[in-house]
Amino acid sequence: MDNSVQEHYKDIRRILILILVLNWAVALAKILYGLFSRSASMTADGFHSLSDGASNIIGIIGIHFACQPKDIDHPYGHKKYETLSSLVIAALLFIVAFNLAKEGIIRLHNPATPRIDIVSFVVMFCTMAVNFWVMRYEHRKGEDLHSDILISDSLHTKADIFTSASVIIALIVVKLGYYPLLDPLAAILISLFIAYAGYSIAKQSSAVLCDTAVILDDKKIMDIVLSVKGVRACHKIRTRGRPDDINVDLHVQVNSNMHIDDAHKISYAIEEAIKKSVPEVSDVIVHMEPKEKS
Repeated sequence: MDNSVQEHYKDIRRILILILVLNWAVALAKILYGLFSRSASMTADGFHSLSDGASNIIGIIGIHFACQPKDIDHPYGHKKYETLSSLVIAALLFIVAFNLAKEGIIRLHNPATPRIDIVSFVVMFCTMAVNFWVMRYEHRKGEDLHSDILISDSLHTKADIFTSASVIIALIVVKLGYYPLLDPLAAILISLFIAYAGYSIAKQSSAVLCDTAVILDDKKIMDIVLSVKGVRACHKIRTRGRPDDINVDLHVQVNSNMHIDDAHKISYAIEEAIKKSVPEVSDVIVHMEPKEKS
């Protein structure tokens, strides 16, 4: 694996470590004060933030495997390990959502009045501000680096922002003396946010692992191929892989009397033209066919 790819994964790893520290600081603040104040919604939000940190660790492990060079068992490389790690994060979110929903239902049947003071709101607003910065920074870096892990984790953090907002609303209502059961109801609502974030990540990651088409507009590839001298026609265009690691295979027709050496040169020219026009393409397979005279 060349140095540019290694640096690419080092950048992602550094970002994940930074986000891990921030997520666990946020989680610790929410969980400790949530337990102290007996607020089910704040404690639930804290465990949501804790799962953010756990997903960062999974991401770091996934990046470690994804940056390994090609070998006999993995001739296409290891990049899909990053996508696989995203699915693990989704599974973790579903588990957290289930446990929080169960805890919220238990608190509905066994209510406890939370202790709400100014510190409760300071903790929630400060941690939500940190989460907002993390979400924007991580999503921007994920798009710049074409990283499934960073984008998936930013969606996780985005869900945390919405859940924190619902916690603040619940705390305000309970503090005013209305609907004390709103606290465990907010915890259940948080679990739904978390489950939806897990669904979004699973949908995006499974599309890569199930070889969903990456380039939906075949005409884009066809125009590039037809611009290569000697190509008569192009069809059966297929794409798969990750947005930063696209595999293309296609059928190309040339004159039936063309020598195999010339046809081979055209296939190389097609590969170079596609990779130049679409830098995210890492592999091109060209199947040459004779174009019969009509």
